[in-house]
Amino acid sequence: MIRFEDVSVRYAQDGPAPAAPVLSGLDLTVPEGELVLLVGPSGSGKSTLLGTVSGLVPHFTGGTLRGRVTVDGRDTRTHRPRDLADVVGTVGQDPMAHFVTDTVEDELAYGMESLGIPPAVMRRRVEETLDLLGLAELRERPIATLSGGQRQRVAIGSVLTPHPRVLVLDEPTSALDPGAAEDVLAVLQRLVHDLGTTVLLAEHRLERVVHYADRVILLPGRGLPPVLGTPAEVMAVSPVRPPVVDLGALAGWEPLPLTVRDARRRAAGLRDRLAETPVPVSTSVKAPDAPEKADAPAVVERLTVRRGRIEALRGVGLTLSPGEIVALMGRNGAGKSTLLATLVGLVEPASGTVRVGGAEPHRTRAAELIRRVGLVPQEPRDLLYAETVAAECAAADEDAGADPGTCRELVGTLLPGIDGATHPRDLSEGQRLTLALAVVLTARPPLLLLDEPTRGLDYAAKARLVTVLRGLAAEGHTIVLATHDVELAAELAHRVVILAEGEILADGPTAEVVVSSPAYAPQIAKVLAPLPWLTVEQVRSAL
Repeated sequence: MIRFEDVSVRYAQDGPAPAAPVLSGLDLTVPEGELVLLVGPSGSGKSTLLGTVSGLVPHFTGGTLRGRVTVDGRDTRTHRPRDLADVVGTVGQDPMAHFVTDTVEDELAYGMESLGIPPAVMRRRVEETLDLLGLAELRERPIATLSGGQRQRVAIGSVLTPHPRVLVLDEPTSALDPGAAEDVLAVLQRLVHDLGTTVLLAEHRLERVVHYADRVILLPGRGLPPVLGTPAEVMAVSPVRPPVVDLGALAGWEPLPLTVRDARRRAAGLRDRLAETPVPVSTSVKAPDAPEKADAPAVVERLTVRRGRIEALRGVGLTLSPGEIVALMGRNGAGKSTLLATLVGLVEPASGTVRVGGAEPHRTRAAELIRRVGLVPQEPRDLLYAETVAAECAAADEDAGADPGTCRELVGTLLPGIDGATHPRDLSEGQRLTLALAVVLTARPPLLLLDEPTRGLDYAAKARLVTVLRGLAAEGHTIVLATHDVELAAELAHRVVILAEGEILADGPTAEVVVSSPAYAPQIAKVLAPLPWLTVEQVRSAL
């Protein structure tokens, strides 16, 4: 179905030296009716590889493609994306870049209308897709009012309705809560098994998807030759792998487990060894003492927020401590991003009070508020406006009154290898997020808010982010992150707050909250239950 013949891709760069290839020596076949997972570190060329299948590379992105990519017999060098639209459905890392219409239902129908599908068939497929992806109650909602995860489901639905023979998906579950991610992956698996659809997807949260894959393509680094094999074969040599595989490698299990079920079957001996061992607790996960409200970095009392006719938050109360790391979790649309937006003054409360550093955010001048609180939004491009990474960092240093080079040093710490001359739009989603995070961190605000901070980040980049955030917390900064990444919450957060329908459903120490919920428990907690272990690092320290 998809054939790569000695494919290499390189993009133009300033200066006399030729640009290094992003992809090199790609020679493989993806058969019809397989789900193939594409893995590798951030910036290794995964999005570029996907773009060669849809024709976006090089027709839209530019650059030089050597070799040949054919999809259902069509050569992507001579067929532009519009010529492949009836065969290939594509969802990129940024769903908002795909939307053409204003409402959910119209967006699901648009692709079929462009292909001339009869109205009766369009109506049936729209209804089927609304039900498959849990979008029925959102059908008339304006897309602009949806949460990030809801938009991602709409974007996926919009490419499912035309029934393409090939689906190309870039980070399809990155903004989805655990339940919604399982639903989407189950739909993809059904399309593969029942209809023979070929699915090629890139994903960093391998714990969600690796066990669904028929085969895995590993891109070990920029321009390096790929590794192709079964999930077990590739995970054994991959530099990026999920916690359950890491635990299997640590315990010496052969073959390595890919699922929680496989690991639990082999974990009896490990559970016995750990039963008498106290769980290591580092200073990074010891929750600070609760302050008096007058001294708290942020206090929220009886907060209600309305967005149009929708009550996004209702009666929310929250007091944050200096040096505390809090994870906000919950389904897509539960109110997590709205709460962060209220804390940074982007949304005015309908009732109740919000105080950050003693001030009301929505009534505080931006120049003063930036010294109290910083927000890294779900869409990092909202913060980026300069022509190069270096210019972006220079502006951040000036705005924050920081020493020149402060922001650039942060970028290098979080994700080494980003060229300062690169335009932010040419970065991968994970690299853009890293740049936006560095811009906000340059001001070192006492309260730092992060909305889905691990979207597009591989495990190594996520580990570096954890190190930076722990260092900030140790210095007394308060960190609040809205996330669907249960592994991140288990590793980093002192406290977890679960929201549902705009209300706080649970609020307590991380170990108590996540272990009591199957939806939000990390893989290690499920494998070693009923023991209270959450991460591979805890197990490694004990052993």
